[in-house]
Amino acid sequence: MSSSSTNNTDPHIAVLAFPFGTHAAPLLTIIHRLATASPKTHFSFFSTSTSNTKIFPTSKHGGELLNLKAYDVWNGVPEGYVQVGKPQEDIELFVKAAPESFRKGIKAAVAELGREVSCLVSDAFFWFAAEMAEEMGVPWVPFWTAGPHSLSAHVHTELIRETIGVGGIEGRENQTLKFIPGMSQIRVRDLPEGVVFGNLESVFSRMLHQMGQMLPLATAVFINSFEELDLTTTNHFKSKFNKFLSIGPFNLVSPQVSQPTSDTSGCLSWLEKRRTASVAYVSFGSVATPPPNELFALAEALEASGVPFIWSLRDNSKVHLPNGFLEKTKVNGLIVPWAPQLDILAHSAVGVFITHCGWNSLLESISGGVPMICRPFFGDQRLNGQLIEAVLEVGLKVEGGILTKNGVISSLDVILYKEKGKKMREKMKALREFAKEAVGPEGSSARNFESLLPIVSKPKTNAAKE
Repeated sequence: MSSSSTNNTDPHIAVLAFPFGTHAAPLLTIIHRLATASPKTHFSFFSTSTSNTKIFPTSKHGGELLNLKAYDVWNGVPEGYVQVGKPQEDIELFVKAAPESFRKGIKAAVAELGREVSCLVSDAFFWFAAEMAEEMGVPWVPFWTAGPHSLSAHVHTELIRETIGVGGIEGRENQTLKFIPGMSQIRVRDLPEGVVFGNLESVFSRMLHQMGQMLPLATAVFINSFEELDLTTTNHFKSKFNKFLSIGPFNLVSPQVSQPTSDTSGCLSWLEKRRTASVAYVSFGSVATPPPNELFALAEALEASGVPFIWSLRDNSKVHLPNGFLEKTKVNGLIVPWAPQLDILAHSAVGVFITHCGWNSLLESISGGVPMICRPFFGDQRLNGQLIEAVLEVGLKVEGGILTKNGVISSLDVILYKEKGKKMREKMKALREFAKEAVGPEGSSARNFESLLPIVSKPKTNAAKE
């Protein structure tokens, strides 16, 4: 869009995306929805070229939406830099450069569009966006991509450290966080790295710590969840933040934006031939991959149990499967490099989801009414696993925290064939109904979206924090 086609007093929203993992895509989903609801508001979406190319597959200008445009910012890797291979190296490089990179990007977008920025929406990770918004005299509206419990861990990091201590957690692993509303069944061992254990001084840990301290300054914090999933934590945040708005699950509100439907591997037609709640769907997301010994054990369990399965597995990981596995299971199993997860989990034949229990997968499983077997890896995944097993009681964590043949067989047996599994399915279906009601016309998420829209779309003359 050129400045000649716009009114320079109309709102202009700068959106700062975190370009790693599954962060940018959910943020784009809600920005797409806001842009559709407010066509006179222009949204400039800033992320790295790699990220933008991935989530804007058809057009860098937002496809059919003329008021949404993507801008590339520097990935932070200096010319000629040779990576040393340390954990989170690419993230650290990006984060260090991000404040200046985003400022340059915003300046270019303002010059091109002819409109000053009227609101700053960012991934909540970017605590420095609070300072940028203050410099511009506009509201800061951060988005937390994960769940309310993991957000609580970061917002209360200081309190947790004062109460629990930091460093080695030997002897305190099972101490619960009952001193924080909504966290009474969450244990120290379930916390994300960087709160009381792990490298507390890494760029990533410090970023999350600072984020937790800055979020109460935001005009509003919004999240991909629904209030009824945890009213205690929701009400706590409503008292702690200026506004706390649960506006999800996004996959129920905007499923085609979240994941365009495509079934090139024939998963859905394969499922049509299966009995109700009989199939195991296996996927560990786009970031986490179990180590070879666990892939081997999982394959052994699927073969020995006889449970029909769809497994979303990259081709380069097939070398870790047992000899003859693909041939022996070709009738009962389907291994594909990519699967239409939303459609699979919504299919009546699927009875269990074997997952890393990332937040998006958890919400998609709730939306499908499918219990989970959880193998967490890092970040919020352990916390989500505890939430799934001990709080919501809609799934099981793998025994000992790793995939073993006997552990997987036992979990499949409980969820697919035992009374306990039947109760899990009933609870999941109840959560699914709550989620559907939340995004319905009179639901809590629909009302919260209606509250978010005017905050974001105010013209700059009225945009200062109230």
